[in-house]
Amino acid sequence: MNNIQKNRLKDQIFKIWGIGCTLFGLVILFFFIGDILIDGIQRIDWSFITDLPSRKAEKSGIYTALMGSIWILCLTTVIALPIGIAAGIYLEEYSKKGKLSALLEINISNLAGVPSIIYGLLGLEVFVRIMNLGASVLAGSLTLSLLILPIIIVATREAIKAVPTSIKDASYALGASKWQTIWFQILPASSGGILTGVILALSRAVGETAPLIVIGALAYVPFAPSTPMDEFSVLPIQIFNWISRPQHGFIENAAAAIIILLLITFVMNGIAVYFRNKWQKKLK
Repeated sequence: MNNIQKNRLKDQIFKIWGIGCTLFGLVILFFFIGDILIDGIQRIDWSFITDLPSRKAEKSGIYTALMGSIWILCLTTVIALPIGIAAGIYLEEYSKKGKLSALLEINISNLAGVPSIIYGLLGLEVFVRIMNLGASVLAGSLTLSLLILPIIIVATREAIKAVPTSIKDASYALGASKWQTIWFQILPASSGGILTGVILALSRAVGETAPLIVIGALAYVPFAPSTPMDEFSVLPIQIFNWISRPQHGFIENAAAAIIILLLITFVMNGIAVYFRNKWQKKLK
């Protein structure tokens, strides 16, 4: 057997191994999702969404946690989106290439892989204690904004890099300034990729629990937040609270809340995939 045949055999073995691992992961995923659906699908109704938490499982709902998640998601978007996109534009279009710039780029990429609880500790010290925001929605949003900023910055830079240089050159040839080129040509052309990164970052934020627990988010809140300074809970914390109780009714509630959280995550990821495909077609 010559080297070509050996390499082809290795390719086939690796292909079969990859398919097998993928199928194994999908089977396990379907098993878990199926088990959650069996436990929680019958519990989902309008009253479950609109009811407040209760000591009785059959009367308990996710309203306060759902509203807390919506508040956190909206405020995190408002805070992280402009800062992350502006930082990505600056690093890609304005910063001078050098050792300092390279070090900054490496650190931003590394920050995307830092455990989320580290951001929780940072948020606890800076936002809760130094800025005296307490365990408020604003403190949680600022903490999660730090968590997803590296992801948005990296996604923005990669989307801008993918814009053909001919678009920039044509804009400069027509007399446009650098900012006009960025605003009217580069950003519209890269908007799909940027939006994809933003949605994926927010999908991560909506499922985070550790940073919010560290800053003092509560497992039980008898009211929905109405201002950024109110205390709050979120769906992942509510699920953890229910799953830790021995009564089977709370297990069903947790399964139903997991289904709703999965639906939110799947919808957000589906939107990201749609815009990514639309952006790729636009660049071809």
